[in-house]
Order: sequence, then C-alpha cells, then structure tokens
Amino acid sequence: MSGIVDIVCNLYTPQTVAEGRTGLDEHFMSQIRMPEAMRGGVRIADYLGRMDRAGVERSLLVAVRAGQSGLQDSFEVPYEYVGEVCSEYPERFSGLAGIDPTRGMAGLKELEYAVNELGFVGAHWYPHWFAMPPDAARMYPYYAKCCELDIPIMMQVGQNLVYSRSTRLPSVGRPIALDPVAVDFPELKLIGIHIGVPWTEEMIAMCWKHENVYTAGDAYAPRYWPAPFVHYLNSYGRDKVMFGTDWPVIDPERAVAEVNELELRPESRQRLLRDNALRVFGLPSQ
Repeated sequence: MSGIVDIVCNLYTPQTVAEGRTGLDEHFMSQIRMPEAMRGGVRIADYLGRMDRAGVERSLLVAVRAGQSGLQDSFEVPYEYVGEVCSEYPERFSGLAGIDPTRGMAGLKELEYAVNELGFVGAHWYPHWFAMPPDAARMYPYYAKCCELDIPIMMQVGQNLVYSRSTRLPSVGRPIALDPVAVDFPELKLIGIHIGVPWTEEMIAMCWKHENVYTAGDAYAPRYWPAPFVHYLNSYGRDKVMFGTDWPVIDPERAVAEVNELELRPESRQRLLRDNALRVFGLPSQ
C-alpha cells in the first residue's frame, strides 16, 4: 500500500509549547502517559522521522482555535505557523483552518485566506471549547462558507476530557447533533473525529444515514477502539472511516502498529489508512 494519511495532527513543537498554544497541562500529559522527553514539544524534523517509521506519507496539521479569543485559557495556533510548515514540506503536510464561530465575518474572511492563499484543504473546530453543539446557529455561516470553498470540516464529537484543570469544559458534541447539519448542507463533507466515544454507535448511525458524514479513528489507541467501530470500518462502513492520531495524544508509530493488529480486510485497511482521506480532502495521490 502507498503512504498512510493522518487526518488529525497538531502542531506540537517547542515553539507552540513555549507559547502556550497546546492547551495541555501536566495532569493531562500524565493521563495520556506522554514521555517526559516529549513534554517540551517535538521538532518538525524529528516528527517527520516518526512519520517515516510509521509509513505515514502525509499529515493534516490543525491550526487550532480553541475558545473565544481573549478568554482565560483560550489559545490558538496561527494559520501562518501551519502554513509555514506546509510550505516547507508540501509533500508531507497539508493545513486545516481552525474555526472560531465568535469572529463572525472576520473569521469567514480568514477561512477564505487560509484556503485560497495558504492552500489549506479543510476546516476544523472544537464545539466544546465554545460550549456550542455541532448544530449551533453561529456555525451555519461557516458551514456555508465551507460549501462555497468546497472543503470538508471536521469537529470533535463525543466527550471531551479535562485538558487543563483550570478550564473544565462540558461535552456538547453528541454525534446526533450532526443530523440537522447534514440535512441542511447535503453537499458539505462533515467529519466527526474522536470516534464519538461514548456515543460511538450514534456516530456510526449518522455516517450510515448521511452520505456526506464521515468519522475518524483518532485520539484513541486502535487497540482500544470500540468493537462496533472496528466492525463498521471493516464492513459496510469501509468508505466512511479515516485514520488519525490527534498527535501528540497518540504516536503515529503506535497507531499504525495497532491498526495492523486488528486483522482488517485488505480493502478496508487501504481505505481507512489512505484512500478515504485522498477522496474526502481531494489530496494528491503521489
């Protein structure tokens, strides 16, 4: 099989860590068993080595926008940070534009800039950071703009954890909230990332109902993926599931090794690890 595509990857570098642009505190890093040597960030050159060893050809880097600008513990990774990495390594990285629905028209213009000028291939938003479910009215202009730009949008569904103990966020991303969005925007590719735990079967139901809804196996180590999720991606849902790590939450070498342990059908593994991402994001096939 040709190279793997990781559709959820964070810019976790010494710079973003030092500038407080990750949203992860020491408690969370201990919870996910992050090695001490990683906690100050990982240089892009070193991360490329991890990608190479895992067989990952391309990673989609998220220019995160987490919480309304100016509020305590909110943070963002500027589009330009991700754009610089993608420009330096165009065959290895593509960008995803983080969405802050509180920015109104300014945010819509920024999304256009990210796609048309920086070459980003999709959008990303965190419902819980804004206490807005996926069907929130303030997101509808952004969904419409994604349709206009012909890009997919991904969002975390399911529960969220306590990333920073000083800011505890409610879990507002029930997968069922994608239902009215998919109805109102049938041409928009909607991706519910993080599997939808603990509502995984609800996420599967949305993918089964709507031809424009997809999901991704990121943020959870594949050996712990729920059995219904594995069955879905290995059978009638093989065209609807993509691979991701949510790096630095899951290391790509570990993720790929554990996918290989699932004993998937060859065609299911191919679509999970590569083909579905190429199709949904319109990525080049090298």
